[in-house]
Amino acid sequence: MSAGAPRGAGGPGDGGPGDGGGLRASLSGLTTRGRSFLAAGIAAAACAYVLGQGELLRVGMLLALLPLICVYALHRTRFRVSGSRRLSPGRVPAGGEARVQLRMDNVSRLPTGLLMLQDRVPYVLGPRPRFVLDRVEPGGRREVSYRVRSDLRGRYPLGPLQLRLSDPFGLVELTRSFSTYDTLTVIPRTEPLPPIRLAGESNGYGDSSRRSLALAGDDDVIPRGYRRGDDLRRVHWRSTARYGELMVRREEQPQRSRATVLLDTRRLAFDGAGPDSAFEWAVSAAASSLVHVLEQGFSTRLLTDTGDAVPGAGGGGFSSGGQESAEAAGLMMDTLAVVGHSDGAGLSRAYDAVRAGGSGGFGGTGGDGLLIAFFGDLDDVQTELAAQMRQRTSGAVAFVLDSASWGGQPAPGHALPPLEERLRRLRDAGWTALAAPPGVAFGELWRQAGTERVGTGTSGGRE
Repeated sequence: MSAGAPRGAGGPGDGGPGDGGGLRASLSGLTTRGRSFLAAGIAAAACAYVLGQGELLRVGMLLALLPLICVYALHRTRFRVSGSRRLSPGRVPAGGEARVQLRMDNVSRLPTGLLMLQDRVPYVLGPRPRFVLDRVEPGGRREVSYRVRSDLRGRYPLGPLQLRLSDPFGLVELTRSFSTYDTLTVIPRTEPLPPIRLAGESNGYGDSSRRSLALAGDDDVIPRGYRRGDDLRRVHWRSTARYGELMVRREEQPQRSRATVLLDTRRLAFDGAGPDSAFEWAVSAAASSLVHVLEQGFSTRLLTDTGDAVPGAGGGGFSSGGQESAEAAGLMMDTLAVVGHSDGAGLSRAYDAVRAGGSGGFGGTGGDGLLIAFFGDLDDVQTELAAQMRQRTSGAVAFVLDSASWGGQPAPGHALPPLEERLRRLRDAGWTALAAPPGVAFGELWRQAGTERVGTGTSGGRE
């Protein structure tokens, strides 16, 4: 038996069920019934030899040979089956459902027997789906589907797809596996957030956050390489002749406001685990913030305490516009789907990344950006370091999660100032700082941040 196994998008794949390692491997497919038949036949043949009973010998030979004949017949089955899996959608929020459609095609000239189809899925996605397919005629097709869901974010493999072949007597079952699998990405839950005016924000939301440089005259045109989908009427022929490749006019260069979403992932900053833990709340809130600022037209990046920026190092880690922005959003959500605790003890790397992002010439002057941070437990040193991050931003809002409030315990040897003291020190530095108690909806805190008027201007704080 051979097959091709398309990938999740439905295209042709690179593998299929193997032949199981020959006849010896097929013998391992004997079911309990088959092994019982074989053992009874051997025992009957032995008794017949000892007792001299010819009739009993014939019965014993029949019982012993029947499973072996079924093994050989099933092993010699040469019909070809191709299988495919289609996952829709490939990225779902926690608690959402995805539909998996399985398709089997008989591409041989022989009809198949009874097929038992099974797809391997992680336990967290639900029970393993199993289907029984009737006889498939030559060139025929069968389609089945099932649904998966998870309340826990992460990346979960689906597959490989398995076929179980059996004989009419149920004496032998052979399993053949396809070689390819798909991946379901479960991203954090998000909630819609209202547009607000954050303290210290210089450029605002929506259209007001986009400024254009007026470039008039043929000599002032800044050409760029042609991209698929560009209007051919914008081709700049003089530059095309000069550079030897198709160039188009870039008649305006938007300057987009920037936003950084900082997620504290330090293991010692959060206590507890599970969907209702403080860390999971922070991840979900960070995802909601990312979606919101992207919808408002900000060029956005995701930053963690390790200093790693997503979508990448280009442009200080900030997303670009158009299709690239959509791809960057998917990359950031995929990162949040699998983000875990770091072993870092401080925020120094995040502080360096904020300074580097604010000093680069991305779309304007240094420091022209909004910082949205989600902090866990902060000791005196980390509180001071977080306060200094405000100096490189035009606006900053912090949501602080305290282990004691969430029913946990601070890390041993990790002395913490009172929560109100931490919030006061952040506010004195120009932050809009709010405590995030358990059970509160992030949307409510977001609205509250909009009513806070902490900070004195758009210069970015003290230098």
